[in-house]
Amino acid sequence: MERGSPGLRRLFREMAKFGAVGGAGVLVNLGVFNLVRQLTDLPVVRASVIATIVAIVFNYVGFRYFAYRDRDKSGRTREMSLFLLFSAVGLVIENGVLYTATYGFGWDSSLQSNIFKFLGIGIATLFRFWSYRTWVFRALPARGPVAGSGPVTGGRGRQSRQRVP
Repeated sequence: MERGSPGLRRLFREMAKFGAVGGAGVLVNLGVFNLVRQLTDLPVVRASVIATIVAIVFNYVGFRYFAYRDRDKSGRTREMSLFLLFSAVGLVIENGVLYTATYGFGWDSSLQSNIFKFLGIGIATLFRFWSYRTWVFRALPARGPVAGSGPVTGGRGRQSRQRVP
């Protein structure tokens, strides 16, 4: 016996794929962030913005070709524009948390920066999941029976089912 509705199972599969791409994106984001911090003298938030942009590019490829590969592909210019718009909002959310911790509270050690970077990513991820699935990678309309199609008939050895008017 199967549990849950098909819609709920589909949502959980979508969340799992989003999580897989997003999890890899978090690793890219944090890895680039720490690499830029180690190799340059850029301020923490600038290093974070660079890392976020690299992760956005990585995530788009993962979302388009893995998590949402079955979604509507007809309007790529629209899709890309909306993805960049919502990613920019996510970038502001993510780096706003880091900015507030660093410059508002003076929490700027390497450990603190990574903690607040991660927290910002988490908060921005909630917004991104909602906006990407709602506006960017829109579901294709459900396929239903074609109007005027005849009765459903069975295969070999099966009894035909006819609609009763």
